[in-house]
Amino acid sequence: MGLPAIDQTTAITGKNEGKYLTFSLDQEEYGIGILKIKEIIGMMDITPVPKTPTFVKGVINLRGKVIPVIDLRIRFSMPQDEYTERTCVIVVEVEGQIGTILMGVVVDAVSEVMNIKGDDIEQTPDFGAKLNTEYILGMAKNDGKVRILLDIDKVLNNAEIMTLEKSI
Repeated sequence: MGLPAIDQTTAITGKNEGKYLTFSLDQEEYGIGILKIKEIIGMMDITPVPKTPTFVKGVINLRGKVIPVIDLRIRFSMPQDEYTERTCVIVVEVEGQIGTILMGVVVDAVSEVMNIKGDDIEQTPDFGAKLNTEYILGMAKNDGKVRILLDIDKVLNNAEIMTLEKSI
């Protein structure tokens, strides 16, 4: 007698259940797992680093530690916008080749911390072979909205993370 088959969709969405910091980018809602978040800071002076990709805004000095900062709008090929008083930097922990690094991500505004149930998460739709969606954990349906849940470790590829590691 064999074991009952496990629904692959349930296995994928169930493991992504948990608390997410939600934020907006170009009027869309996104979420990052709360365990990846180190802190949220207001916009501050960012020192540009030459010869980095355009989405890398530069580095900041956060209490004596130099941290690379990327703009998620640019990374996701969205139109650039002026920074406002609601624009902020979310400091996250990302797994790189040489271990864990801290990285800042510029977002339009932070919304809230939400507890998202596995039943409210759907798999990422298939957009075809030309579109890389491996950085999307799933789509959370909550309060009549859809929020894109990001795997922050995969928003940048290994080569891009190595570029960041070299810039600090």
